[in-house]
Order: sequence, then C-alpha cells, then structure tokens
Amino acid sequence: MNMPDHQTMASAWMHQFSDPAAWQAFFKVPAMDAGPMASMLKDSGAHLNPDALEALRNDYLQKAGLLWQDFLSGKTPALNDRRFSSPEWQSHPMAAFSAASYLLNAAFLTAMADAVEAPPREHQKIRFAVQQMVDAMSPANFLATNPEAQQKLIETKGESLTKGLANMLHDMQKGRISQSDESAFEVGRNVATSPGDVVFENELFQLIQYKPVTATVHQVPLLMVPPCINKFYILDLQPENSLVRYAVEQGNTVFLVSWRNPDKALAGTTWDDYVETGAIKAIEVTRAISGAAKVNAFGFCVGGTIVSTALAVLAARGEQPAASLTLLTTLLDFESTGVLEVFVDETQVALREQTLGGGGLMPGRDLATTFSALRPNDLVWNYVQSNYLKGNEPPAFDLLYWNADSTNLPGPMFCWYLRNTYLENSLKVPGKLTVAGAAVDLGSIDAPVFVYGSKEDHIVPWNAAYASTALLNPAKPKANRFVLGASGHIAGVINPASKKKRSYWTNDAPKGKTAKKPLSADAWISGATEHAGSWWPEWAAFLAEHGGKDVKAPAKPGNTRYKAVEPAPGRYVKVRAD
Repeated sequence: MNMPDHQTMASAWMHQFSDPAAWQAFFKVPAMDAGPMASMLKDSGAHLNPDALEALRNDYLQKAGLLWQDFLSGKTPALNDRRFSSPEWQSHPMAAFSAASYLLNAAFLTAMADAVEAPPREHQKIRFAVQQMVDAMSPANFLATNPEAQQKLIETKGESLTKGLANMLHDMQKGRISQSDESAFEVGRNVATSPGDVVFENELFQLIQYKPVTATVHQVPLLMVPPCINKFYILDLQPENSLVRYAVEQGNTVFLVSWRNPDKALAGTTWDDYVETGAIKAIEVTRAISGAAKVNAFGFCVGGTIVSTALAVLAARGEQPAASLTLLTTLLDFESTGVLEVFVDETQVALREQTLGGGGLMPGRDLATTFSALRPNDLVWNYVQSNYLKGNEPPAFDLLYWNADSTNLPGPMFCWYLRNTYLENSLKVPGKLTVAGAAVDLGSIDAPVFVYGSKEDHIVPWNAAYASTALLNPAKPKANRFVLGASGHIAGVINPASKKKRSYWTNDAPKGKTAKKPLSADAWISGATEHAGSWWPEWAAFLAEHGGKDVKAPAKPGNTRYKAVEPAPGRYVKVRAD
C-alpha cells in the first residue's frame, strides 16, 4: 500500500508557500467513493461497510449543516485543538470557520479510517496514511489561512515573511527542518559533559569510564548500552537531567558504550558484530577493569535488544556475566510495535535487503524522517508554522539538538534487525535465531531484571515493553520487576529525580507471594499504584540491591591493560552523519 511521506508533503508545501488551493480543495464535502481514501482501500484490499459509511455520512452532513448555520448567525465555533488556541483564530470569523471546517473534515476522514474492515496491519497503515494527510492539510500550515502568521506579517511590516523564507531556504539546503538552535550546543562543552575517560576503543565503539563522585562505590559496575540508532548523550544531556551523572552520584562505577557513527568503512557490519564486537566486548573490558566477576547490565531501546541478545549468547557459551539487567523502553517481543508497523512489511523489508543487505548505509536522515512521521504535528508542522510562516528562530533545546544529531546504520545490521525482529518476531522464540555462533534463548539469562516502559511511548508501547517479563526468567517471574513511567519514549526516561515531576506506577506482589507467570499487561495496570515524581530512585535501589558490597572508589580510570585513551565524551560521538 502506498503511504504519504511527511517529508515529501513538507517539500510540496514549500512550493505552495502562499497558495492554499490544495487546502481549499480539501474542504469540499468529502467524497464518499473517490480520492485518497478510495485509492488506499483499493491498494490494500480493504473495504468499508456501506451501512457504516452511510452512518458516517449522515453524521457528517448534520454537523456540517449546524456549523454553516452557526457561521451565518455569527456564532464563533469552539476550537478544542491547540493548533487553533491563539486569540487570532477566534477573533477572525473566517479563520474560526475554516479551522472548525478542517476539524470536522479531519474527524470524518479519521472515522472512515477507523471503520475500514481490514487485517490489523493494513488497518494500521490506512489509519496512519489518513492521519498524515489530515495533519498536513491543517489551515495552520498555510500563510493564506493562518491568522497568527498574517498578524505577525502586518506587525513586522513583512519582516517575518522575509525571515521565514530565509529559514525555509536554509533548511532546504541542509535537508531537514530545524527544531532547535543548533549553534547553542556543542558535544563535550555543554552536552555530554559528565567527567570521565575513554578506556577502550575498537572499530565499533568507545567505552567510557566515568569519574566517581563518592568515596565508596558498589563493587559491581554498571555497564550502559545505549541505542546505536541515536547517540548516547541522551543519557547525559546536561548535569541537571543526566541519567549518567545520577547513576554515578548513587555510588555506581559507570561504564558506557559510545557507538561509532558508521561510515563506508562499516557498511558491511552485521547484527552479530554489534553483539560480539560491541556488547560482549564491552562486558569483557568492564569486568577486566573493575575486577568484578559480574556487571549490572543496562540497555536503552535498541541497546536493550542488543545487550539482551549478547547475554543470551554468553549464556549459550556457559557464561552468566550479569548481576542484573535493566531494560528501558526495550522491545524483545515485537508482537505489538504500534505505529512503527506501518513501515515494516515483506515488500519494504525485501527492498531494504536488496539495496542494503549486502553492504551500504541506512542514512541517519532517513531514520530521523521516519520517527518524525510518527508525530508530525509536534516534529514537523509545528516548526513549519513557527520557523517559516512566522519567521521565528527555533529555541535552544538540548533534547531537540540531540534529536537532530543523527546516526547512520550499517545496511546488513539494519536489514537483519528489521526481518528477524519487527517482521518475523523471531528473537523471542528460544533457539530460532543464531547470533555469533550461538542459539539465542532469552530465557537462559540468569539475572534479576528491571524493566521500564513509558505510558505514552509511540515507539515502544508500554505493553510491548512489559512483554519482556514473559520472556526473561520464565521459571522465576519474581526475579523481574516492571515500572511504568509517565510521558513518552524520551521524556519518560529522562525524568530527573530532583525535578519531582510526572509520576510512575508499580505493581509489586506482596513479599512471600509466589506467581507461576507474569500478570497480563491489562491486569498489571489495573492493579498498579501511582506514585508522584521520578522512577529513578526505584532503579537506584534496584542497582544497590545487586551492586555487592561497597568498596573504595577507583583512583584513576582503566588499568594496566586498558589505559585512558582520551577524555569523555570521546571522538566517536562527535562525528555527525550529515
């Protein structure tokens, strides 16, 4: 099925900067048997029940008639949408009517998409495609129909339009929309600043050992494996929101993997390489430097998938090097991956395998475009309106600076990951996959596990993160602990304890009570208790429980074999994909 690409939409929008003709066409009474919806249904083999369609049509016509009557009588319609919350939308009757008409049409098309009868994956694609089109056609996205932009144009005597065009041309040259003032940040200067040293490097990663800030530390070190799809410093943005710094302050000796941003030299790198040369090697070096027999292993997002695979490979080799395992917003069971399913089917994966499977790079810019498409109003059209229509400069925001600092992925690794996890969901099946010469069985990992999910995560739905508890420690489910945090994939994780913001949920069985298997996700949430503030202290207590005795903090990084190479954050993280 053909789906609209939001980056293509944005490019088309740029060519009709002051021409709302496409938008105006959108506001004709929606066709019932033609147009984009009909095309999508035909492509996917789905259909819409005639009775359901007639009910939607009658509801639409009734609401449209009432809206028209309100307009003729001078009544301003209610606009319950933050895109139209400014006073300018309410003070201009035509603007208010156009926004209300848009919302009515958008609701109609969305309801049609929801009513379509199709297999779950195809239904998800139809819903996603319709939402992309609906979001793109908002009157807030066009100068001719955005009263806020028009008011600013008048107030600045045209300067906002001049600045907006300049911003747009600048973004067209660099090939992406600016979300933050990127000149305000520099890796190693005001982001990724926790003191430490690179103590090992190979062609795939650098290993950072962070400087302790406590006189004593837990004997078992913490090894953090971040996602290779993004750079590690989401875990170390600035001192006040750094998970790395927090872990160090809690008395942990922290090691962290900084993945190399792949170039042509790594174009043939495989998933096996990321497991063997990456995570397994990092475990080996961390143990050698610390002198500890085990590590507290940590994985975030894809990093969690990699480190879990590595521990399963080591288990198959007769090794159990983890004193504990922490998984933050991680997928091990890919049965329910939310909206990302729209990008993965046999046709799309086969195409990637044909073009990249034998070698090549998946550009970071393409990955960033995919993730932006999951939240286009927040990550695309919001900036179109602010930067281009109103001529504003994007603000300095560390998280969005990190978000724009893309990483490439090696083609063979990316294709293996797509097929064996998202498409075929083979990682959860004991022995089905062979990685680094070993049959992978996640249930063979012998370590207590702390699993975290974010309630509003659109990349790793929380119930999918929770599904890991059914795969790990199958014979002793009490060894697994699940904590649910508020907000999304990133904001839920980066929720400093000092800020005392948001909340989190737990559902811990009373001590002494045994369970033969984990609760279902629905049963877990129905019995969960909400707590104010950050989940970080819960995790710190888990690490302390499995950290061993307290010992004197190391006086210097590395050891006689692995010496300091350079100060943190190292060279690898500073290499940009574009």
